Amino acid sequence: MEAEIGKKRPIVAAGAGIGLSAKFAEAGGSDLIIIYNSGLYRMDGLPSIAGYMPFGDANAMVKEMGLRHVLPIVQKAPVIAGICAYDLTRDMEVFLKELLAAGFSGVINFPTVGRIDGDFRQTMEDLGMSYRREAEVMGLAGSLGLFTMAYVFNPEESRMMARNGIDSVVAHMKTTTGGTVGAKRPMSLEEAGKRCSAIFKAALSVKRNVICLAHGGPIEGPEATEYIYRHTRAVGFVGASSIERIPVETAIRKTTEMFKAQKLKR
Repeated sequence: MEAEIGKKRPIVAAGAGIGLSAKFAEAGGSDLIIIYNSGLYRMDGLPSIAGYMPFGDANAMVKEMGLRHVLPIVQKAPVIAGICAYDLTRDMEVFLKELLAAGFSGVINFPTVGRIDGDFRQTMEDLGMSYRREAEVMGLAGSLGLFTMAYVFNPEESRMMARNGIDSVVAHMKTTTGGTVGAKRPMSLEEAGKRCSAIFKAALSVKRNVICLAHGGPIEGPEATEYIYRHTRAVGFVGASSIERIPVETAIRKTTEMFKAQKLKR
């Protein structure tokens, strides 16, 4: 990735819920392929935030998606597993070693308690399902040789992850806008830029070589990422809905409309 940044080319990490998404994201030049449990829901036409709900075992889903659907398809790009790091039902060290053995190159904290707020979030924190626990597991993953990416939502979380040796902080601007199931109450791109800058500054104050990436909210297309690159220290973008959902929604609908618009010869 350092070589790409040195050539002034942004790092692009693409979410893939199915092998088809992974195959063509890699063909398009994606530097990393990321598997989230939300990707499976996305490709079923459901909102990405379904990945936070108790519809399935997030860690088991990601491992299965990798083994059966994505790892056999991807040729060269490193594949990153989205892990529920605060999973109380697993020995996370054992699970991380299983991911390594399966062929994953890294991990990112998704689903993350960082996306949850209010009294529910505080109760999770009090009972050990905390963001601090996520940071500790990510640090453990790094010590095992996995590339580590951390979704962070504020400067405090950014510093916490950096202190645990994270390789890349990903400034998360919440649910991506656009398409049929995107965020309906988005922040402005200007506000997203300010939040990203504060997050990156916090991480870089702890670890000077941390890789700064952006994700979510109004950062949903090339014009938006261009703004973020101009106004922050971001060197790349993590796209999930932006890469595998919104383009597919548009392409399938338009193609179907074209077929339907044809006239039959009597």
